[in-house]
Amino acid sequence: MAVGSAQGVRVLALQVESAERTIVQPFDAAVLPGEMLAIIGESGSGKSLTARAITGLLPRGVRATGHSEIDGYSYDLAASSAGVWREVRGRRAVLLLQDPFTSLSPVLRCGEQIALTVEARLGRSPGRAALQAEVERRLAEVQLPARVAKMYPTELSGGMRQRVAIAAALAAEPRLLIADEPTTALDASTQGEVLDLLRSLQLAHRMSLILISHDLGVIEGRADRVCVMRNGEVVEQGTSSQVLQNPQHEYTRALIAANPSISDAASSVSPAPQSNPPILVATSVSKSFGDTAALTDASVEVAAGEVLAIVGESGSGKSTLARAIAGLEVPDTGTVTLHSKQLPAGRRGRKPGQIQIVFQDPYSTLNPSFTIEQSLQEALRAGGDRTRTVRDLLELVELDSKLATRRPSQLSGGQRQRVSIARALAPNPEVLICDESVSALDVSVQAQILALLARLRDELGLAMLFITHDLGVVARIANNVIVLRNGEIVERGETERVLRAPQHTYTKLLVAAAEQDSVHRESREARE
Repeated sequence: MAVGSAQGVRVLALQVESAERTIVQPFDAAVLPGEMLAIIGESGSGKSLTARAITGLLPRGVRATGHSEIDGYSYDLAASSAGVWREVRGRRAVLLLQDPFTSLSPVLRCGEQIALTVEARLGRSPGRAALQAEVERRLAEVQLPARVAKMYPTELSGGMRQRVAIAAALAAEPRLLIADEPTTALDASTQGEVLDLLRSLQLAHRMSLILISHDLGVIEGRADRVCVMRNGEVVEQGTSSQVLQNPQHEYTRALIAANPSISDAASSVSPAPQSNPPILVATSVSKSFGDTAALTDASVEVAAGEVLAIVGESGSGKSTLARAIAGLEVPDTGTVTLHSKQLPAGRRGRKPGQIQIVFQDPYSTLNPSFTIEQSLQEALRAGGDRTRTVRDLLELVELDSKLATRRPSQLSGGQRQRVSIARALAPNPEVLICDESVSALDVSVQAQILALLARLRDELGLAMLFITHDLGVVARIANNVIVLRNGEIVERGETERVLRAPQHTYTKLLVAAAEQDSVHRESREARE
């Protein structure tokens, strides 16, 4: 190991392998201070494993070889001691994860978590007043008010949680920030705000930034250089303009062409509205957290074979409504009925075969110590289904039965989400709630999952509530849609009508923000 002058980040011959195979082929990269390198590719391409190899956070059974330098501090990826990793992680390099729930503690206030990072960096406490001042300064830096310091992560929207995570990361004053899909769960407008904030902070602090994404729209206009990965191998790399405007590899060209506009989707894909009587009805549901009203007098209904999309920006109340319907939150007012029979307000007294929910991040729901087989067997037992097997469930979501012996950490993000869907379907529910369940998937895998869900809806007669911020996804799968803003429903109707001719000003803004991605894509295609 050696310490030299500030020179950014270099990665030499990074390789990731398990006992069975090489997962990431030898990989070289360099990122200057103030420069952003975007690593893109589909789920399972090796993007996240590359990031985790640099920070020594690979899952059990997976190891890395190669060499890395951060501002002249050199370390071996295979043989570094715990002391070296302590010097690297949280000091020289910080990994910002996709879902801040996996990096922020739910039992500590946001200010406490930023303060812990400050104390770890200094090796001591600077004193109460100085510590509070720095916490407030870090929050202000990510455009959050000082009052957020006293709040818990569960009291914040997704966008605010990610800003807190960024503040905590910057409190370590790292020289390398690795952002692994940091905005996939956010709506289009919030996504842009967070990415632009991240970019401006990176430039202000002269950090090297590695941004990992499956979405080319995220990196356009932000990344300096782009590296494209497929099946653990770099297939193309170059400046952002070279890769995005003149892609050489057919895989890169396929990624660029894979994201149609919502107008295209609405005109050709939107499912017809359903005329069946509703089986699930939620009436006048309200929920507050402290002095904050998360949901106000929301009513929805969905029929068998219907997909009802619930859309809105981060913090609009989408997930609160979903959790209240699923019984994971007890509403302050309102009722939920299934086949005209009122369900208990909480989970107690409900049956697994009534309503199941698929969450955005399977890391938060799948037990990391269980194999996939153990997780699915547990779900089958809970549902009392003796006819289905683990193999049946895996085939249902188009996964190889060989994956049953693996643990969640040994699967790609897309594979983990398929397992989560299989687990939710194990009790044969009548209603399936998908809460941002495809937001973290690349566009091709996302399309496959949406097609799978549509087939399951038709074959099983499922009533589905689909919570999302992505209007393109809404157009592909939903019969009807409701729009939430600040906990209130501001518009509802048939999907095609809402996307083509939105009535409420807020809905018009959402549609316009989503269409900006299409404008950028069409402009790029014209240049090509």
